[in-house]
Amino acid sequence: MSGMRPTGRLHLGHYFGVLTNWARFQSEYESFFAIVDWHALTTKSSNTSEIKKHVFEVALDWMASGIDPEVSTIYVQSGVPEIAELHLLLSMITQQNWVEREPTLKDMVRMLAQDEEEARDRATYGLLGYPVLMTADILTFRGELVPVGKDQESHLEFARNLARKFNGLFGVDYFPEPKPEFTTTPLLRGVDGLKMGKSYSNDIKLADTEEDTTKQVLKMITDRSRIAKSDPGHTDLCEVPWPMYGIFAKDLLEQAKNECEEAQIGCVDCKKRLASKINEFLRPLREKRAKLAADPDKLQSILEFGNQKARKTAKQTLSEVREIMGMFNWRTD
Repeated sequence: MSGMRPTGRLHLGHYFGVLTNWARFQSEYESFFAIVDWHALTTKSSNTSEIKKHVFEVALDWMASGIDPEVSTIYVQSGVPEIAELHLLLSMITQQNWVEREPTLKDMVRMLAQDEEEARDRATYGLLGYPVLMTADILTFRGELVPVGKDQESHLEFARNLARKFNGLFGVDYFPEPKPEFTTTPLLRGVDGLKMGKSYSNDIKLADTEEDTTKQVLKMITDRSRIAKSDPGHTDLCEVPWPMYGIFAKDLLEQAKNECEEAQIGCVDCKKRLASKINEFLRPLREKRAKLAADPDKLQSILEFGNQKARKTAKQTLSEVREIMGMFNWRTD
């Protein structure tokens, strides 16, 4: 089980860092992929005008990238209210200091706030409960594996501890302790050489036009020591285009290296060639995305179908959790 917040269109970093692995895992495991719109509210409760739009944007990017709704369960978090109930039930056994020291929460508050006073204002009840809701996302589907990068292992520790506490408190072996399924992905830098991210405006979005992609590629930081086109370049000092050649233009690596280091080609022409390769790579994905976007009713039907599939599993989990906790199982049909 895994998910993403609907905060806008996805970029190449998402594609190589997450989506290619999800597409591979879906043929190996029963997979649940959530567009977690409640999580978006934890940091954007004062500006929710585009959440609905972004839900559809994320769904389009997922499916265009190979996440198959007929193989995986693609759903919207708010379309599965059982997750909210499990969140409530789990919150009853979660100690306050657990959430206060959770590193994911601390990082989010630090990113949102400029000073301590603003941090107190931004640290809402919902944001404080973010780790519990994240755990409910996983445990509603009794997720055993969560595909993440190595740097995110600590984010799952909270979920493992809470699953362990539930099992111990009620004397059961019900919830699995979710483990990370580590993914090995290339580090994809933004056009400025920093980590690619939507908030930095240094990304190349999957849904960008070819013209926009070319403009972004032409902004890429190259070899800072190369002043004139006639100066020999150094591919090992080329910060962004050269590593991307290794992803999008492997067939040109030797040629590009020789041309650069022998000053046979300037950085601008080299980047134009890279842009052409990136656009060539993304063209089938963009065509598929445009076809899906042209039928919004079908897209909504796909998400509603995914919500129904997810709710079937979620209802079973909630029924069993209520029984374990000694609660009534009221009819909700």
